[in-house]
Amino acid sequence: MLNNIGPMGLLLIAVVVIVLFGRGKVSSLMGEVGKGITAFKKGVSEGKDEIEKEKLEAARDVTPEEETEKDKA
Repeated sequence: MLNNIGPMGLLLIAVVVIVLFGRGKVSSLMGEVGKGITAFKKGVSEGKDEIEKEKLEAARDVTPEEETEKDKA
């Protein structure tokens, strides 16, 4: 159904939305959507960084913790 909407249909929908809600309301709504997208991207980036740090820490801890005879002396 959505595949049949052409450029004129999208333009008509945009005009109806602007008429119903007003230009200021639509503008502020788009601003909030932009802030949400930015916050989401920042969260994803921080999550990836945290996972990479955990992988690096796990890779560093590969030395055995047991003491050998040479270490005791």
